Amino acid sequence: MDYPGGVRADGLPAVLSDPDRLASLTATGQVGTAPEPAFDDLARLASSVTGCGIAAVTFVGEYRTYWKSVPHLPYGGPEAWQNAVGDDFCYFPIGMNGPFIVEDAVNDPRTAGHPAIGPWGVGAWAGFPIVSTDKQPVGSMCVIDASPRKWTPGELETLATLARAVSNEVNLRVALRATSNALDTARVALETAQASLVRARGLAESLQASLLPPVLRPAPWLDAAARYLPATRGGETVTGDFYDLFQARGPYWTAVMGDVCGKGTEAAKVTALARYTLRADAGDHLHPAGVLNRLNAAMLTQHAPLFLTAVLATFRRTPAGLAGRLCLAGHPPALIRRASGAVERVGITGHLLGYTDAVELADARFRLLPGDLLLLYTDGAIEARPAPGSGEPQQPMFDDQALARTLAETRDLDAAATTAHIAAALASHHGGWASDDTALLALRIP
Repeated sequence: MDYPGGVRADGLPAVLSDPDRLASLTATGQVGTAPEPAFDDLARLASSVTGCGIAAVTFVGEYRTYWKSVPHLPYGGPEAWQNAVGDDFCYFPIGMNGPFIVEDAVNDPRTAGHPAIGPWGVGAWAGFPIVSTDKQPVGSMCVIDASPRKWTPGELETLATLARAVSNEVNLRVALRATSNALDTARVALETAQASLVRARGLAESLQASLLPPVLRPAPWLDAAARYLPATRGGETVTGDFYDLFQARGPYWTAVMGDVCGKGTEAAKVTALARYTLRADAGDHLHPAGVLNRLNAAMLTQHAPLFLTAVLATFRRTPAGLAGRLCLAGHPPALIRRASGAVERVGITGHLLGYTDAVELADARFRLLPGDLLLLYTDGAIEARPAPGSGEPQQPMFDDQALARTLAETRDLDAAATTAHIAAALASHHGGWASDDTALLALRIP
């Protein structure tokens, strides 16, 4: 394959060994370091937008590739998260200093016979370079589809935007390290700033609390409980996880759960917009897909700065129990625990909100009988894993199957006891290191 800078003796791009590029890579501080959950949100968003099973953020050295985020796989030790540079596709955007797009990896002459196709299950691949402040390609943001496919212009534009977001995050860290020495001469100012930060965190916690209903007020015939489990890996306090339960119109009630793709004040703005829009529209449109379509339009009109996934259910009491409709907008499917202990998934996968006006959303019907329970949750409940370096690198992720098994164990428990049991299972699995916030909402027919 032809690269703008030529090839070296092993046939790989010569730019991999360029001293200026390697110096820029070293300055990022990412070489040889463990994976970081800080990059997981962007990788998850790339996977959600494209529908690919694997999304990754990597940094590419002269002879090794360093994996910083593959949120769909469990964290392992340092050696498990690096490999020879020629054993994956990540060097292609480095060699091209631009995007590298493959629609059929097996038959594309540029990649046919590549050793990464089998181990990674590469049917199609799309990657964009992560670029340093001096324009050196130091890594890649990529997605892998198990089957050949056509990439849409919108998908490629979103991947390019996410690669720029990773570049900005890395370059900001470099700039912060460069100025750290100057902070030593301003210790008094730093102490003042720390005190301000404590106050700001208190305000942030108050803001987060205001975004969640303080007390659920269900109908008398409904047993309901919610639980919010904040991440324990640091970072901003205000998150984008929210839930709500309210009477929509007449006999109809609405339950909603959402997850904004981001944190901080921007996430708070989107959360507030979503909650109040949903409450305003749920009484006028009893079909969940219609309500979420109106929320999507409101987010685009208001230029919402972040995307959002949501699940919304509208339901009413029946002589036998409860009947309703449920819609998923880029959100994990809801779970129904039957009185027998059997667990069912409900919902038709739809697009996330705030990205495009051409969203595809569909309602799914469901019924609950006495003893049945409906569980809504955010993805923190299906992506729990031990912290890097915890001594258990081979422990599998607490995924959707683990959540279903845990829910099945709650037969005969009420809504509050069910959410408590799931929270305890998550804490036991990740050992007190929650990489993402988690919200749970359980609705049960007594």
